[in-house]
Amino acid sequence: MEALETQYAMIEGHRIAYKEMGEGQPLLLIHGIPTNKLMWREVMPELAKHYRVIAPDMLNYGESDMPLDADVSINAQTRIFIKLMDALGIARADVVSHDIGGGIGQLMAVNHPERIRRQVLIDSVCFDSWPIPEFKQLLEPGVEEATSVEEFISTMRGFMPSGVYDPAVATEEMVERYVAQWNSAEGKAAFFRNMRRLNKEYTEAIAGDLKNIEIDTLVLWGDKDSFQKPDYGPMLAEAIPGAELVWVENAGHWVTDEKPQETTRYILEFLAR
Repeated sequence: MEALETQYAMIEGHRIAYKEMGEGQPLLLIHGIPTNKLMWREVMPELAKHYRVIAPDMLNYGESDMPLDADVSINAQTRIFIKLMDALGIARADVVSHDIGGGIGQLMAVNHPERIRRQVLIDSVCFDSWPIPEFKQLLEPGVEEATSVEEFISTMRGFMPSGVYDPAVATEEMVERYVAQWNSAEGKAAFFRNMRRLNKEYTEAIAGDLKNIEIDTLVLWGDKDSFQKPDYGPMLAEAIPGAELVWVENAGHWVTDEKPQETTRYILEFLAR
């Protein structure tokens, strides 16, 4: 997937980066924080044998623009992804989303149900499950100003491995894949802007609307997730009518890095029904 050329769409005056592979029914992959579209690199080629797969970077992430003053909340990112679908000529897509991307997935399902065919929510933020404590402490007054890029990147490199169950998965290569986008003054500032927009009010506001979702839903969860606690998986599945809950065993939060084949298989089996 890394070798795939990055493409860009202009949405609301900003460049949104994405990679595309395969043809057929559109399948949109939405990453979370602090990752980017490369979190799908192990699952995308297999999915692309059956679908037209599009993996974008959210605004302020990866290779997308990092504007100083744009709204990068999950509400705004939802609006951007609907417009991205319009720009790519996609009326309806299957949507697979992870982490805060799952918050976007829920917002799309509640507010734009006609645009989603089926959805998979992977280790998704929901209800009051976020922001995680590890991120909250970075938002204390003065922390951003007092932290150099080097110190911040060192902190991020230390943070990433706690998202897997098997420490061997958190290779230097994996960590750099996600940390590199933040490793500059611009990147660090973008990361803190993203952090300031992490707000459980968005998912709490639609909690009562989840019962109205009529879209086939798979809730997929790493049973050893230390960031989005496994207790939330059943809660989310129970809130959405007919949703199915599947556990990825012995996996932490970064399931596409830790258990890519299993994750791909669960997605394909669900979508094939």
